[in-house]
Amino acid sequence: MTARTKADTKAMIDHTTRFDPGVLAGANAALLQATGIRAAGPSDAPPGGGQNNGGDGVNTGVVVRTRPKTRKPAMYKVLMLNDDYTPMEFVVHVLERFFQKNRDEATRIMLHVHRRGVGVCGVFTYEVAETKVTQVMDLARQNQHPLQCTIEKE
Repeated sequence: MTARTKADTKAMIDHTTRFDPGVLAGANAALLQATGIRAAGPSDAPPGGGQNNGGDGVNTGVVVRTRPKTRKPAMYKVLMLNDDYTPMEFVVHVLERFFQKNRDEATRIMLHVHRRGVGVCGVFTYEVAETKVTQVMDLARQNQHPLQCTIEKE
């Protein structure tokens, strides 16, 4: 077995890719697919070409990493509905406990619900809004209050 120099190895790689580009294509394609990187084609070339075809038979290109587009999640308002039986102090307690409102803000929201019939407790993603509605309804039932809470897409 003979020892290879860097020049020998480079020449062998150049020879393989220059004369038989399909040799490494399978391994490269699998690697690119696994990493989410795609080889840019002619449509991705920068102005002026981007391809180097200087007569030596070697073409070069640009590798572009594609990223999936992410969207912000839909937001939902948690609404509290007025009733004639739930004590105002209990509503304030619920707003402080589940919606992290201070006493003044909780009182303001409670009075809004009392006067208008409905009020917004907060705006959350769907799962968080559903959880908060369930928590409010469970506590109201445990304390035998008919307090109603619901969600509405913003």
